[in-house]
Amino acid sequence: MKNKIILITGSTDGIGKVAAKTLAKQGHTVIIHGRNRSKAQSVCEEIKLETGNLKVDYLIADLFSFADIKRMTDEFKKKYDRLDVLINNAGAFFGKVREITTDGHEKTIALNLFTPLLLTELLLAELAKSASARIINTSSATHKMSASKPIFNDLQLEKNYEPSRAYGLSKLYTIWVTRHFASSLKEKGLNNITANVYHPGAVATRFGQDSDKGFISNLIFKVALPFMTKPEKGADTTVYLATSGEVENVSGKYFGKMKEEAPSDKYYSAETEKMIWDYCMKIISPYLKK
Repeated sequence: MKNKIILITGSTDGIGKVAAKTLAKQGHTVIIHGRNRSKAQSVCEEIKLETGNLKVDYLIADLFSFADIKRMTDEFKKKYDRLDVLINNAGAFFGKVREITTDGHEKTIALNLFTPLLLTELLLAELAKSASARIINTSSATHKMSASKPIFNDLQLEKNYEPSRAYGLSKLYTIWVTRHFASSLKEKGLNNITANVYHPGAVATRFGQDSDKGFISNLIFKVALPFMTKPEKGADTTVYLATSGEVENVSGKYFGKMKEEAPSDKYYSAETEKMIWDYCMKIISPYLKK
């Protein structure tokens, strides 16, 4: 298998960390991302020791800050001449009180939707240098929840915030944006790059455990935890999409359990897809300028 250069966001814990270890064991160059430098360094050394692969590196960035994302991609470009696989793994489920980032955006939508798109756009030239590049975005089966009905006149939920709604909508929009991105790649003639989206299933990590989402949601998270899939299993689809020859030229699709699935299209149309795409591009566009 050809050595790939792979960047994984949010990879100092959970599914991202498991995927990083698995891909390092396969001999790939793996760049993990984290917010805390000492933790990222520690995880980096742990993966090197466990896998015997010394081609493991790390980058630090606060993904709530568009400026810091831009700084991280600039650092990547100085170190590497191409990118073969970008795994937008980082994401979060926040609490019952609506919070905003330093850029003024609702945290769930910012981290789960705007950040992956900005990161991908900033690294598109490096992906284009790969003989066969892959973009992997992370969604969730919760995009099918009734709470995930789009509110197009309140896309950042200033008036309609509720944590499960924010999370479900961010993951629904991620599917739409990935589809649109896949189409735009073809329009640009970038046939060497694919973009797909997947859900990992219900995985037993610390995801969603640290914030107060309200009594009912907190209870559901705690009760469900013993029945969730282990992170090792949750990372299977990530690794599959990053490396399998079966998806070499597949783009714009939704996956789960290492196979293509049909996402919920209850609220989907070409018009709503473009509306969300245009909105996201308007938000991130100031950071795409040289």
